[in-house]
Amino acid sequence: MKQQDDKDLQSLLKEALPPMTDTELQRDLWPQMLERLDHQRPVRVPWFDWALAALFTAALLFFPGVIPALLYHL
Repeated sequence: MKQQDDKDLQSLLKEALPPMTDTELQRDLWPQMLERLDHQRPVRVPWFDWALAALFTAALLFFPGVIPALLYHL
């Protein structure tokens, strides 16, 4: 019974998905990707993120006993 189900499923899939023709790309996409990467604007980090990083660093310097607890939760 399992083989018959597999054959039925295979025939249904062949009916639903026609064979693909012309699967070759029409043009090379790599030059466009390089151009897009070149014209991408640089990543800007907001001031709030820098403030949070400074507060986190200061907290670790003033309370070094927190470091093992943080490492435990990683």
